[in-house]
Amino acid sequence: MTRILVLNGPNLGTLGTREPEIYGSATLDDLRVQLEQDATGLDVEVEVRQTDHEGELLGWLHAAGQGGTPVILNAGAWTHYSIAVHDAVAYVTSMGVPLVEVHISNPHAREAFRHHSVITSVATGVIAGFGFDSYRLALAQLAR
Repeated sequence: MTRILVLNGPNLGTLGTREPEIYGSATLDDLRVQLEQDATGLDVEVEVRQTDHEGELLGWLHAAGQGGTPVILNAGAWTHYSIAVHDAVAYVTSMGVPLVEVHISNPHAREAFRHHSVITSVATGVIAGFGFDSYRLALAQLAR
């Protein structure tokens, strides 16, 4: 059975209480439950993780690349400036492992500094602006 990692960066552990007008009122645990339910129907396993520590995220990405584990990545603020995350994503995809960049909100409809992603150019694909459905669409795609 295929295993898919869902990796979330800084501040995403505060979903449900952080800017609910942008991110909604559902929590990271709500997302985990939804994706686990979806995964059962797609005949895949899903593991949802979150970290506020960039080095930890890099380690997870390196392991995914080495292990051939597809990734759904919401890098949070690191999306916009972390060359280290860019390089780790490039490593994953250079190993032939698919990685989908996701965003709960539409970064292009927000502040100008959010309009650029350093990850997009090395990700397999990008899904943004559909709330938690961004993750669900990515999961369905990777399960194909």
